[in-house]
Amino acid sequence: MHLTKNLFILLGYCTLLWSCQSPTKESTIERPVAATMPEASPAGAITSFEQWLKDPQPLVSAHRGGPYPGFPENAIETFQNVADKTPAMIECDISITKDSVLILMHDKTLDRTTAGQGNVTDMTYDDVKDLLLLDNEGDTTSFQIPTLDEVLAYGKGKLLFTLDVKRGVPFEKVIAAVEKHDAASFAAIITYRIQDAKLVYSLNPDIMISVSAGDDGALEQIVESGIPTKNLLGFVGTREPGRAHYEKLQKLGIKTILGTLGNLDKSAIAKGNDSVYLNYIRNGANIIATDRPLEVAMVLNTK
Repeated sequence: MHLTKNLFILLGYCTLLWSCQSPTKESTIERPVAATMPEASPAGAITSFEQWLKDPQPLVSAHRGGPYPGFPENAIETFQNVADKTPAMIECDISITKDSVLILMHDKTLDRTTAGQGNVTDMTYDDVKDLLLLDNEGDTTSFQIPTLDEVLAYGKGKLLFTLDVKRGVPFEKVIAAVEKHDAASFAAIITYRIQDAKLVYSLNPDIMISVSAGDDGALEQIVESGIPTKNLLGFVGTREPGRAHYEKLQKLGIKTILGTLGNLDKSAIAKGNDSVYLNYIRNGANIIATDRPLEVAMVLNTK
C-alpha cells in the first residue's frame, strides 16, 4: 500500500518537473533546425505574398519575431510560438559575422540577447553558434542563434517574413540567400532609403520590398523610383497618419504597414484598450507591426 502510494507521488513529481522544462533546441548549423517543427503549414497560414495580396486580410507582423517570456527575439522557436497561434508575418534582423555568415541578431553586440559578449562583426560563426539566447526578461533559454539559411529553410510553407538588413550587411548577400532557398515569394526585404529599395529591385525584380512611406516626400520618391507598386509594402511609421495619407497609398496600389511597436503599443496597454488596433485597420493599415502580436491577433481575429 505504502509502496503504491510512494510510486504515485514519484511519478507525479517527475511529471511536474518535465512539464516545467522549456523546449530544447537540438540542432546546430547542420541540424536542420526545422526538424522539431511542423512540416505542414498551420491551418489558415499565409505562406506567400501572392496568396495574401489576392485577399489582403488584416495581418500581424511580429516585431523581432514576437518575443515573449521564455521565447527570445530572433529565434526560430519564437517564430513557431507565434505561428502556432495565428497567421503572421515575422519581422527579423539580419547581421553578419566576421567570416561572412548571415545570422539573426538585432544589436551590434551579443551582450543583451545572448549569454556571450562582444561585437558581432568581431566574431566568427563558430564563436557564436553555441551561445544560448536570453529572453527579454534576461533569462537564459535553451535556444541558439539561427542563421538566415536555417530561417528560410524553416519558414517555407509556414510564414511570411520581412528581413531587416542591418547596417554593413550587403543586400547582395541577403538576396543570394533568398534566391538559394527560393524564398522571394515569402521573404520581403526592409529598406529605409529609396536608393536601397532600387538596389534590391535591380538584384531581384520579383522580391517584395518594404519602403518608407510616411509622408508626401517619400511617396514622390517611390513614384520616381520606377519600382512597380505590386512589389512594395509601404511602412507609414510608428505614428498613425491621417486617412488621407492612407488613401494616397491605396491609389498607388501599395499595401501599408503601421508600426505600433513602441508608443502605440504602450498606450494600448496603459489604457487597457486593445480595440484601438481595429481602428488602425479601419483607418487604412493593412499590416500591424507590433511587439504584441498575439494580443493584436486576438483583437483582429474577433472583429
